[in-house]
Amino acid sequence: MQFHYAPNTISLATALALIETETDVDYVRVDFAKAEQTSPAYLAINPKGRVPALVTDHGILTETGALLDYVAALNPDKNLIPDDPYTAAQMREVMWYLGTTMHVNHAHKMRGHRWADQDASLRDMTAKVAETMGASCAYLQDKIAGPYVVGDAVSLADFYLFTLCTWLPGDGVNIADYPTLSAHFDLMMTRPAVIKALEMGLFTKV
Repeated sequence: MQFHYAPNTISLATALALIETETDVDYVRVDFAKAEQTSPAYLAINPKGRVPALVTDHGILTETGALLDYVAALNPDKNLIPDDPYTAAQMREVMWYLGTTMHVNHAHKMRGHRWADQDASLRDMTAKVAETMGASCAYLQDKIAGPYVVGDAVSLADFYLFTLCTWLPGDGVNIADYPTLSAHFDLMMTRPAVIKALEMGLFTKV
């Protein structure tokens, strides 16, 4: 398999799951600085021009939630999805919130053109990011069972949450203002998969 990623993007969440499970995959960097995500070669892989994308023997998969579920399904022995149906639903509740709300909050900073054209609208969206990301952090404080998102064991939601928290300094949010979230981030930083991802240059710790 080939995993197409860009550093410091949402692709980190899937990369962490791949590393955690020791899945055999080739990592292919998409250089955003060179606009490789819009090149014909990459658009043939992902017409959306975004990362991540996972090339498998069966076809190409995109979208973080789908990729995380696929990695977990390939490695059932790693128990990245809780056995209990309700706990698994709680895990996905956090994941879907991250994907549909918090990630969108963050995207308003540099991707405002997806929603508006007027400069005043773009400036307003950018100015709002610290507030909306902070609100997401406050909400997530009460969703973490501890020490991981759904209890004592790491799950897919932890990789997802950690990834978005790496963006907080750039969004003007101090994670220390949210002790439960900060403790989760510090715990994740001790995991071998996260340490390896940092060494691989998949993200930058600010």
